[in-house]
Amino acid sequence: MNSEWEEYSLSDLLDIIGGGTPKTTVSEYWDGNIPWLSVKDFNGDAKKVYITEKTITEKGLENSSTKLLNEGDLIISARGTVGEIAQLGKVMAFNQSCYGLRARKMTTNDFMYYVLRSMLSDIKSKTHGSVFDTITRDTFNILKVNLPPLPEQKRIAEILSSLDDKIELNNKMNKNLEEMAQAIFKQWFVDFEYPDENGNPYKSSGGKMIQSELGEIPNGWSVGRIGKEVEILGGGTPSTKEPAFWNEGKIFWYSPTDLTKAKTLYSLKTEKKITELGLSRSSAKLFPKYSLLMSSRATIGEITINVNEACTNQGFITIIPNDKFSVFFLHNWLKLQIDNIKNLANGSTFLEISKTNFRNLSVIIPKKEILKDFNAHMKPIYKNIENITKQTESLTKTRDSLLPKLMNGEMSVQD
Repeated sequence: MNSEWEEYSLSDLLDIIGGGTPKTTVSEYWDGNIPWLSVKDFNGDAKKVYITEKTITEKGLENSSTKLLNEGDLIISARGTVGEIAQLGKVMAFNQSCYGLRARKMTTNDFMYYVLRSMLSDIKSKTHGSVFDTITRDTFNILKVNLPPLPEQKRIAEILSSLDDKIELNNKMNKNLEEMAQAIFKQWFVDFEYPDENGNPYKSSGGKMIQSELGEIPNGWSVGRIGKEVEILGGGTPSTKEPAFWNEGKIFWYSPTDLTKAKTLYSLKTEKKITELGLSRSSAKLFPKYSLLMSSRATIGEITINVNEACTNQGFITIIPNDKFSVFFLHNWLKLQIDNIKNLANGSTFLEISKTNFRNLSVIIPKKEILKDFNAHMKPIYKNIENITKQTESLTKTRDSLLPKLMNGEMSVQD
């Protein structure tokens, strides 16, 4: 480490700002134009946060202990789910389970974001609390960091930010591609304006319609039950007390956190893997790559497509595409069904959609030639999404390998 680097505590480098929650019983405090952060809004790998699930009003801000953070300030989760961190993409307020962080003059918000990312294991090890883990202000006093001169800090942040900026751009591109696919699906299978034999929109060009349980559908189409049209699988968990089920496992094994953390349509990996023995001694089921996975309990409706042969825990419903229904059709159909699926969920401990209820969902069955044409439209869109996801994974690995080396002085900005 360079002799010019100086040691500081985190509390020397950051203003630590507490948050709060307006009274939920006062309606005029809520649904305003001020974004209000909770950890669920930035629980993932993205550097910046732009959107919050809830918003508050000026009155809500004035009549609570929440405060406004500036664009560029940092947010870190301090209670329960500890150590999630993001940089604000716009002015926001936040709740009391987080700390707002603002860099002092000897450093920058951009650099401190990466400092904190590199220290997450240390931060998590310094939590307190008997009921749930908590970061306190004392945590920031205890933790030390070696700081290079300000020009070097800025250069380090520029290098790492360039990677995060590209990752963010990739994520936006994939979001746009998914929205494009969904718009085409709705046009064809909700509005029935797919191209007819003359290339004109079917329904508005006078295409014949017939009645069904789902309302009017094109002549020659029908309605079925999804469980009779495609194979539906559940999952399971090998005993965690048996190392032979887990150690050196090579089979990808999904839990819902793999979806909530990654937030990508195509899934390249899982946090945990199991062995062949673990698979055979549990209710987990192996399914082929390019299946469609949906979380079915607690957090219902997270969706991914696996690019490797895999299995899941019991918190999933997995749909196996076939010659009739491609993964492209099933993904877009499933997205439109999410509200209906959540309404069918029940349970006293946590909400869950049962496989029986799921299998009974109605699905429209178009003519084969229509599905073939739709798949031809979708294939390049989905391949593009997959390729961008793989590029993002490569960028993420590069960033994560550079981060500790740049932060501890093992690699200089000249390198």
